[in-house]
Amino acid sequence: MSTDPRPEPAALLGPAQVRELATRLGVRPTKQWGQNFVVDANTVRRIVRLAEVDDDDVVVEVGPGLGSLTLALLPAVRRVTAVEVDPRLAGALTDTVRWLQPGQVDKLRVVAADALTLTSLPGPRPTALVANLPYNISVPVVLSFLERFASLRHALVMVQLEVAERLAAAPGSKAYGVPSVKAAWYADVELAGKVARTVFWPVPNVDSGLVSLTRREPPATSASREEVFRCVDAAFAQRRKSLRAALTSWAGSPAAAEAALLAAGVEPRTRGEQLDVAAFARIAAARATGTLG
Repeated sequence: MSTDPRPEPAALLGPAQVRELATRLGVRPTKQWGQNFVVDANTVRRIVRLAEVDDDDVVVEVGPGLGSLTLALLPAVRRVTAVEVDPRLAGALTDTVRWLQPGQVDKLRVVAADALTLTSLPGPRPTALVANLPYNISVPVVLSFLERFASLRHALVMVQLEVAERLAAAPGSKAYGVPSVKAAWYADVELAGKVARTVFWPVPNVDSGLVSLTRREPPATSASREEVFRCVDAAFAQRRKSLRAALTSWAGSPAAAEAALLAAGVEPRTRGEQLDVAAFARIAAARATGTLG
């Protein structure tokens, strides 16, 4: 691979290298795959720092693109498994690492696949998810990876700022909704920072946010995750209604919905955005066990 223009001293991609790589590969960023490439080295350094990964971590990165974040991760961790849906980008990533960081290339494994359908990964089990996620699949990727890969202890993802605020929202806040509750099933979630749109090429129409997730045990409940999530979906499908009304179809009748709420210690006139994930787990358990009075 050509070394002109010359890489930055830190062996990370800058604007000139990103555009040169894209031109060489014939890549034109597409909305279909939500491609916005990071061109600012300080941003990827910041992501790695906030992710708090170390040389014991096996990181899975979704959507590495041209390799900006991959190159920042490799020196800091034990291994990186990069999952890329675009076959051209997947095929070029190893060469990019060999060009800029030849001593790190053996730590990289590239998986050419759609992250939304991925159920297994090669090599050691991943301990961290660190990624600049395409905006159009960010929430499904976060939730599906936390579900499928129980070895993930923590994550730091960059997503659209509005999505970041939803994921990290607390009960009672305007942004609180289905993503907030479902993410809280798996992890403690925090908004770790904001990222200006100008660090991307092409420049998107929105700013981004960094979301930190730290795995913890889900709420203690006799209900399955699927049962709890069905309850959550029903509660927010009719957000303006009381839970007694919103959960009628889910529970089978208004009376059954009210009984499940009362058994869980929830006032039936409450709205879904007022409850945390533990409360939804109690409601689902009450319905599943038939303790409806």
